[in-house]
Amino acid sequence: MITREEIFDFVRDKYNIKPDYPWEKYSNYAALRHKDNKKWFGLVMDITSDKIGLNTDEHIDVINLKVRKEFIGPLRNKEGFYRAYHMDKSNWITINLKEINTINEIKDLIAESYELTT
Repeated sequence: MITREEIFDFVRDKYNIKPDYPWEKYSNYAALRHKDNKKWFGLVMDITSDKIGLNTDEHIDVINLKVRKEFIGPLRNKEGFYRAYHMDKSNWITINLKEINTINEIKDLIAESYELTT
């Protein structure tokens, strides 16, 4: 399991970007944005697991990332990867952080999302 703090540390170290929290109602939802164009390349949320199709209502942390369309299908076949929650499902995926062992497993996907949203 990885934590949202590990993601925030990676993004801070690699891109000098800190998360922002744009919604008062969802104060724990953290947007990862480009400094120049303000586009999101990641969104970290705490949701109930039933929102991504799991058979429980446990609260989990997830991250939404933009990926190339040709990788969405294969990624969704991997443990921890799901159809995007609350985003365009043809361009974004949701990753359940509880099912990912190390930040190294998703560093390249974070970097790709960053590049795809520049």
